[in-house]
Amino acid sequence: MSGTIVRPVLTFGGFAFLALGGLGVLLPVLPTTPFILLAAACFSRSSPRFERWLIDHPKIGHHVTAWRQNRAIPMRAKIVAIASMACSLAILLIAGNAPAALNICVAAILVACAAFVATRPTH
Repeated sequence: MSGTIVRPVLTFGGFAFLALGGLGVLLPVLPTTPFILLAAACFSRSSPRFERWLIDHPKIGHHVTAWRQNRAIPMRAKIVAIASMACSLAILLIAGNAPAALNICVAAILVACAAFVATRPTH
């Protein structure tokens, strides 16, 4: 893709990820932090103005900075993320109408994601 196309696409992606992150604040099954980090990555390649706005934001800027500097995740975010994954898996298993292979795949993915979150440095 040429540079004239990439920049607007990344800016749009940044706002789309920011919107998904905002929805994650309201919907417990949708994560917030990964989408905010993706928005910051898009803005860093497309719009220094929006990147600065995100980094300077009083509520989320420190999370972006902590991730960029140390790949760190706040303890509260770790707890919420892992608890959400556990609850999602419990709901899937209790509902009981998914094939066993799907349950195993979902469990394996969630355990791997939880392990990743748990092993990041704490901010």
